Amino acid sequence: MAHRLPRPFFLVSACAALLTILSACSDADSGPVVVSVIGDRNDLAKPMENLPRPGAKLMLETTAQGLVAFDAAGDILPALAQRWIVEDEGRSYIFRLRRAAWPDGRRVTAADVARLLNSRIATLRRLDPHGPLDAVLSIVPMTGEVIELRLGAPRPLILQMLAQPQMGIVSRAGGTGPYRAMRSDDGLLLEPTDPLTGIDEEEGSPRIPPDQTRVLRAETAALAVIRFREGRSALVLGGRFSDLPLLVPAGIDKDMVRIDPVQGMFGLAFTGKSALIENAAIREAITMSIDREQIAAALPIGRWQTTDRVVPAQLDLPEPPAAPRWAAFPLAERQAQGRAAVSIWRSENGDPPPLRIALPSGSGSRLLFAHIARDLASIGLAARLVPLEEQADLSLIDEVAAYDSALWYMGRIGCARKISCSAEANARLKEMRHARTVDEVSTMMREAQALMQAHNGYVPLGQPLRWSLVSPRLTGFAPSPRARHPLNHLFRATN
Repeated sequence: MAHRLPRPFFLVSACAALLTILSACSDADSGPVVVSVIGDRNDLAKPMENLPRPGAKLMLETTAQGLVAFDAAGDILPALAQRWIVEDEGRSYIFRLRRAAWPDGRRVTAADVARLLNSRIATLRRLDPHGPLDAVLSIVPMTGEVIELRLGAPRPLILQMLAQPQMGIVSRAGGTGPYRAMRSDDGLLLEPTDPLTGIDEEEGSPRIPPDQTRVLRAETAALAVIRFREGRSALVLGGRFSDLPLLVPAGIDKDMVRIDPVQGMFGLAFTGKSALIENAAIREAITMSIDREQIAAALPIGRWQTTDRVVPAQLDLPEPPAAPRWAAFPLAERQAQGRAAVSIWRSENGDPPPLRIALPSGSGSRLLFAHIARDLASIGLAARLVPLEEQADLSLIDEVAAYDSALWYMGRIGCARKISCSAEANARLKEMRHARTVDEVSTMMREAQALMQAHNGYVPLGQPLRWSLVSPRLTGFAPSPRARHPLNHLFRATN
């Protein structure tokens, strides 16, 4: 019997109730820019603990800038560092800091920055031991305003890594801007740390133009979408696949929906320890049974890019990434092979237990699960949906690539992440540290990628989906390949 997909569940009936709790703090067309980011208050209150959630990322890049930052186009901009030079054939980066102060008024020094970065890098290298940070030997203050980042080998992508939100310079007292956050009745009031201000003649104090301030809320996708539709906010950030289906019944003008052209990982990692998923043939059966094109057709956008590769593009590999052995097979043949693998398992071990699949909440997740459960049923496997925070056999990875290298993709599903991983691939990546030539590095990367693809510890589905809702007022907003939308770049500069 054919499996019928349930219609996405929308909270349309809740709209009237939600409207009663919307505050009328500011019109979306004038005054402070009201911004909703999809998430909850903890994302803003404790951002370091809640990465990589979109609210946590936004809070860090808004109040705790790093040495450098991304603009909306994905290019590197000065941030806490006003300029830098690269010496010793890419092994030395020397940054000159701009004048900045901590929230308590104390001057930010090169010693502060070096201490915080050394601690942050040590933590990040444990999760991504083969990325650009692997070559960092030391970060030392040279003067009160100059620090040097010393590398054991050139890493051209080091600035992309330094621009990540988790590299923001923040102390217990807070961060260095570009905004300061203050609690208000309507959310967080953000004021620029270095505003282009005039002087109030009566008060003799800086005057901040209203359109330079921001009001930031973290809230559910349903509430954020309704607030925007009712003109109570000018910007919604942090949209992902899980909440995309909300836009159609809410009646959002399609011209106000912006899709970011991001690259990264969207798929299911094998995170359980059962005998079923430790079986290589079963992992391959699951990976090849999914009908990715049907998932794409079910989403209310026309350009979602699917993939069956761990590394979706060549990037810095010496040749295009290895394809799975079944890539050219039609779906019917792939699912027939999957059924055969499950039948062998059943004959040797009995009925397989239901697979627990962990996804975030939202109508998009329910839609995705319905498709995956149908495809798994076609090869004789049952599935059960569990929250993303629960222990599961397969858990969703939905992340934008931090830097443009195959190493990011391989590191994200490497052995340091407690995912079913290829020990041989991990060994190749470790050997790269001792490679003497570029050709040796390229060969080891190619071999590691092919081994990871063949291991099937990750079920690639497509590229991450990132969307925003944008008022026409925000003339400087642009779709971002990094899904980064700095709140101080929302208006087009005028001469």
